[in-house]
Amino acid sequence: MENTTIIIFLLFGMAFIGILSNKYKFPLPIALVLCGVIISIMPGLPVIALNSDVVFVIFLPPLLYGAAWFTSWHEFKANLRPIGLAAIGLVIFTTVLVAVAAHWMIAGIGWPTAFLIGAIVSPPDAVAATSVTKGLGISPRLITILEGESLVNDASGLVAYKYALAAITLGNFVLWEAGLNFLLVASAGIAIGLVIGYLMYIIHKHFVCSPVIEVTFTFLTPFAAYLLAEHFHFSGVLAVVSTGLYLTFRSGEIFTNQSRIMAYSVWEVVMFILNGLVFILIGLQLRGVISGIAEYGRYELLLYAVIISLVVIIVRFVWVIPAAFLPRIMSRKIRETETLDRRNLVIFGWAGMRGVVSMAAALAIPTLLPDGSPFPHRNLIIYLSFCVILATLVPLGLTLPWIIRKMKMEPYSIALEEYDVRTRVVTQTITFIEENLALIQDDLLDNIKSKYEVKYNRLQRTDLPSNYFGKGKTLAGSIFNEFTQLQLDLIGIERKELALMHRKGEANEEILRKIERELDLEETRLQMEMYGG
Repeated sequence: MENTTIIIFLLFGMAFIGILSNKYKFPLPIALVLCGVIISIMPGLPVIALNSDVVFVIFLPPLLYGAAWFTSWHEFKANLRPIGLAAIGLVIFTTVLVAVAAHWMIAGIGWPTAFLIGAIVSPPDAVAATSVTKGLGISPRLITILEGESLVNDASGLVAYKYALAAITLGNFVLWEAGLNFLLVASAGIAIGLVIGYLMYIIHKHFVCSPVIEVTFTFLTPFAAYLLAEHFHFSGVLAVVSTGLYLTFRSGEIFTNQSRIMAYSVWEVVMFILNGLVFILIGLQLRGVISGIAEYGRYELLLYAVIISLVVIIVRFVWVIPAAFLPRIMSRKIRETETLDRRNLVIFGWAGMRGVVSMAAALAIPTLLPDGSPFPHRNLIIYLSFCVILATLVPLGLTLPWIIRKMKMEPYSIALEEYDVRTRVVTQTITFIEENLALIQDDLLDNIKSKYEVKYNRLQRTDLPSNYFGKGKTLAGSIFNEFTQLQLDLIGIERKELALMHRKGEANEEILRKIERELDLEETRLQMEMYGG
């Protein structure tokens, strides 16, 4: 009970950190990892031991599913080559070189343990990178590659993690058998994920009629995919990822408007709590971790952390050069269809920040081997994992915006693309009205045409750059005008009148709540038009 109370109070602290992060535009993942450090040095807090199975089951399925859900399948498929090279090739390359460094440098570290360290720290966290680069106008293709890399490399890194863990706990490892087993585990995991995705698609589309139940199913789905795959000793991680990609591609068919609004809001809260909880738990374990590696000297531990972190950072820059240029040398089609801006290679290398998945994998290492003996070097592995996350998040994360500005990259404006999409939607709707609704009542036709003509005219008066319709691209300002702001101001007047009736008890509470919800939805829509969500 005492531990639960402490965690609740620390979550309150994390929420206040989130407030400060939003107010001062400080990247939240960096704030969370620094909070983990602060929690670890706070006196009087307990050391909490975690069951490894609980960590994987509680944290990984929703975190991976959330990442898959916000990934565009079309963009993912279009960039499959660079994503695959980074998510599989770079993960294996990083795992091997980190293992070599750990085995060579740290006395008593065998190859299985060294590979376990490499597998934990090899997958970067796209949430950290995109939160740091948000608003800096970097290329959407680069963002897609970073997010796709994180989605797949979590899977490849955790599969390597499982094999390294098995080699330590079972004491045997044959490379060619592991390779064949990897193909089976991966393909079967993907197949199970697609089956679960299809079944949930049928359930959502034909049976679910309540937004609350629909959102509940979105929470149960990743756990179902993960647990079913793991039950048959296949890849639960790949099952969750494939389920998420399958359902997000069809989300427009299966969710109602109310379900979507509710699901996005609830999932944002859950993802924030899970990310915060991981770093709270590592903070509460770090004191015990540090005391468990007391046989190493302070400077010795610092040296290990610096060397492993440098290997992780440098390997990414080494890999990106052949991964970018060799396909262009070997394929004329790639040279003709894909432009290469060398500055994007620097940003990609700099964006290799580790995050919550690596930390969850480190926490999930069992405390005991099957024979009851302590897991070898568990505390050292957790310490090194946290140091790598700290070293890649804080220095790289804080300097990445400066690097982008220093290279004077032409910023990409999503507002320009938004203008095109909105114009196309409104134009097609007006065309439909003119071609199909000419025979309806005149007053009704005039009203509906007026609504969409207002939308179209507003789009033509947007604050686009003067050369938008010519050559070149520049950053657009707000693409909406004072009409939207006027509507927001009038909604404020409506709210004041509702609040007055509520205070005086002049209207039924159910009616007031219903009108208030309508205003909430309308205000949310208008704010998304003004500020992009």
